[in-house]
Amino acid sequence: MTQAARPRPADFDKNLGLVLQGGGALGSYQAGVYEALAEAGYHPDWVAGISIGAINAAIIAGNAPSERIGRLRGFWETITAPATSFPFLPFSEAESRRWHAASAMMFGQSGFFAPRPLVDWFGSPVSFYDTKALRSTLEAFIDFDRLNSGETRFSVGAANVRSGDFAYFDSREIRIRPEHVMASGALPPGFPPVEIDGEHYWDGGLVSNTPLQYVLDYVPRRSRLTFQVDVFNAEGPLPVDLESAIEREKDIRYSSRTRTATDMARIIHDVRHNINSLIDRLPEELRASKEAQFLYEFGCVTRMDIVRLSYRPSEPQGQSKDYEFSAATMEARWAQGLLDARAALSESPWLTPMPDELGARVFDGGWATNGRAQTSLLAQSRPAMTDAG
Repeated sequence: MTQAARPRPADFDKNLGLVLQGGGALGSYQAGVYEALAEAGYHPDWVAGISIGAINAAIIAGNAPSERIGRLRGFWETITAPATSFPFLPFSEAESRRWHAASAMMFGQSGFFAPRPLVDWFGSPVSFYDTKALRSTLEAFIDFDRLNSGETRFSVGAANVRSGDFAYFDSREIRIRPEHVMASGALPPGFPPVEIDGEHYWDGGLVSNTPLQYVLDYVPRRSRLTFQVDVFNAEGPLPVDLESAIEREKDIRYSSRTRTATDMARIIHDVRHNINSLIDRLPEELRASKEAQFLYEFGCVTRMDIVRLSYRPSEPQGQSKDYEFSAATMEARWAQGLLDARAALSESPWLTPMPDELGARVFDGGWATNGRAQTSLLAQSRPAMTDAG
């Protein structure tokens, strides 16, 4: 049984970030995680996302804390409503998932995307689907005036189609509009690129599926606790057929990017922290040298804790899991995110003092919610340590 979440201590003084990965229909897991964080009083001052994570992040930043869960639920109920009805459905869970995924491919999803009309194919379309409906859905569930108010910082990433460069749209630097959110989730060739100020953008997951590094590297830095919510699982069983092989490949491809980004963020911040400590110990003559001054520019006294919450379903869900938008699957993923985050909050290992020699810690928990044994959070501090999980 999952323990009760430990509430945020009144004297907790670190800034709080929430970083949401891309993953289409898997994103309802992130909504469940946020619900648990809100219950415990962990309201982020900065939310950042890629693709579906960008949409979830925008709903969080674009609503008052008391309204966020309801708005998230309204969005997910809207886009998981079937675009068409059928007189019958298959009985098994696996057949139902395949049926709903096929429905999304053929008919699209309500309030999200729709197949291009036949007339479009007499021209030269650059995508299979049209996403005009998504703009109206975003405007219905997001108060863009609040999102741009500065109350909660908001950032999303997208890939510039022309240059291939990665771009961040940050509410601290520009006014965020619906097209910035749509651009972050414009995954080709399914969705068309989104034009913003004369440039065209595709899904940020083409370059990086997590905005973690942007949040941790932004200057001026602040000591921060960041919850990173991943929806692709790095670990998994050996494939037994073509479908499970495609699913496993997708998990490894997207989770490896986030793991690499997390590991590099931790290593780099440890280096920053130790540069700062070393400079303080140098004799005045060495401290004044140009080499020491060069290194000093990279030093940092802030402390970073990163908590990874990853969607780990109890059984394979098929290669179409990121576009299987059934309401039942959405509810199950939401519930698992809620329970996984409550399990992490019940332990709250980030409340323990950080060793002096470290600038960053990564807590990676194998929380389980479908009858499997629950494991504890493990702190990862250096590459050579083997207890990181």
